[in-house]
Amino acid sequence: MTEDKTTAAPPEEAQPAAEQAVAPTGTEATRPAGEGRGLGGRAWDAIRYGNPVVVTVLALIAAMIVGAVLIAIADPATQAASKYFFAAPADTLNAGWSAIISAYTALFQGAVFNPHTASDGTLSGLFGPLSETLVSATPLILGGLSVGLAFRAGLFNIGGQGQIIMGAVAAGYVGFAWSMPPVLHVLVAIIAGIIGGAIWGGLAGFLKARTGAHEVITTIMLNYIAYNFLAYLLSLRGFQRPPYGQAISNVVKDTARLPHLLGSGLRVHAGLLIALLAAAGVWWLLTRSTLGFQLRAVGANQFAARTAGMSVERSYTTVMLIAGGLAGLAGVSQILGTNSAITQDIDAGFGFDAITVALLGRATPLGTVLAGLLFGALRAGGVQMQSSTGTPVDLVLVVQALIVLFIAAPSLVRSVFRLKAAPTSVTQTMAKGWNG
Repeated sequence: MTEDKTTAAPPEEAQPAAEQAVAPTGTEATRPAGEGRGLGGRAWDAIRYGNPVVVTVLALIAAMIVGAVLIAIADPATQAASKYFFAAPADTLNAGWSAIISAYTALFQGAVFNPHTASDGTLSGLFGPLSETLVSATPLILGGLSVGLAFRAGLFNIGGQGQIIMGAVAAGYVGFAWSMPPVLHVLVAIIAGIIGGAIWGGLAGFLKARTGAHEVITTIMLNYIAYNFLAYLLSLRGFQRPPYGQAISNVVKDTARLPHLLGSGLRVHAGLLIALLAAAGVWWLLTRSTLGFQLRAVGANQFAARTAGMSVERSYTTVMLIAGGLAGLAGVSQILGTNSAITQDIDAGFGFDAITVALLGRATPLGTVLAGLLFGALRAGGVQMQSSTGTPVDLVLVVQALIVLFIAAPSLVRSVFRLKAAPTSVTQTMAKGWNG
């Protein structure tokens, strides 16, 4: 009797060839979408499915396109050529195209680099436009961080104007009324500005925590109070500059001024470094600290956070104190860096523009920095655009508003650019990547 020595094939070998072809192990067919893919694959998913970064960029492009149409419509040459459009349509199209190119070229030259001023070879000529962009971006970044941090805790801080004003008042008063050694004077003035903004923001947080007063209402009212309080201070002797005929404060002493980063010929100052350090600090707070985890938990679901033993009321007060301090730093950059005296418009509209910056930056520190740089460039370049081409500077504000509009309607952006609906696993992967 012969013994059958045939051994059973391993499961892998025993599997039918057809079945192996249908479901090979470890391939794209069995791998969950978005997992185990290379950088190129994830980037392609981000583009075709439209992750938050891509949608933000596309919203910016859409806003610039609509802005271009408005520039062409507002151009006198295009208007004149449109009167005989059906006889010679090319004239209208060429005039409109020339107006768009000229306006956006002037915008770039006023914000980033101007070859005409750079030809003299001086530092001011080379970096003058970029310096103005950074000067405008500094308070926008700080204000955007203030609004964005409150967003992450579930609060809508639109009191940036009042917090900037109070920060500027506190820092400016220390700057012109006190006499101290140079470095110490700057540090004390900065701390005073942080405290001024923190008190004003913390007051809204306290009212929210203790009485349930909606932060939108309280911050709006506090904006009015701060604005009129500043008007009162500018009428007082000791705060108002002699001979007491104009609503302007005394001049901040040189010992309290933030140093210029690229020499006295360029206005960019150390406030930019403070803004970048503040962004890094907010990132650490949100992603590496217990307090940041509590703030994000309260913002995600206050009822679940309360069930987990977190104090929602204390979180509201704390986050508004920090947010107010960040806005106060924006006021510090205004009075100790950009301006030398406090005026009624010391906030320069940065308090409300900061809301736009936070929205565009998706309330993340890195996104806020990039959005602040963008809007700083639009502010700086808008002046050059108006002076060089006659394009109304108000169109820059229209572009900013359009950016917010498209950011607030991501489904519209996806529809316009025909982005595909992402599978659930890809959506989760992209969201995880964006939120860090």
